[in-house]
Amino acid sequence: MIRDDIKQAQIAAMKAGDKESRAAISLIQAAIKNRDIEARTGGAPADDDALVVEVLQKMVKQRRESIEMYRKGDREELAAAEEREVAVIERFLPQQMSAAETSAAIEAIKADLGAAGMKDMGRVMAELKARHASVLDMSKASGLVKAALS
Repeated sequence: MIRDDIKQAQIAAMKAGDKESRAAISLIQAAIKNRDIEARTGGAPADDDALVVEVLQKMVKQRRESIEMYRKGDREELAAAEEREVAVIERFLPQQMSAAETSAAIEAIKADLGAAGMKDMGRVMAELKARHASVLDMSKASGLVKAALS
């Protein structure tokens, strides 16, 4: 489980004296704990790894947005710190699908659903998320789906 890998990485970072990795991993664990608390009010998550991947993807997205803002504000040292955090977070994410694999998955879903135009984009995106959410960046997939349907 990804959760166990994160715990082991934190122990290794503490033993190695790697303060940056330990701090980033602590942030990951805090975000996962917050998500666990939110999930308590709803039903139990069907797949724990899916929940953890969702949290990690959200963290990466937030940091990429911060990096962009820091670069616009000419704060390169803060952008570099965020990039180091992204590198630590991405160690725990499963391997993402390539552009070719993503296009093939979109075409398969398009054929399965009989999607023909832009009016079917919502259905295709929902099915794509259901099948491949943990190994796919949905923001990039949106543009590919739009291109495939137009």
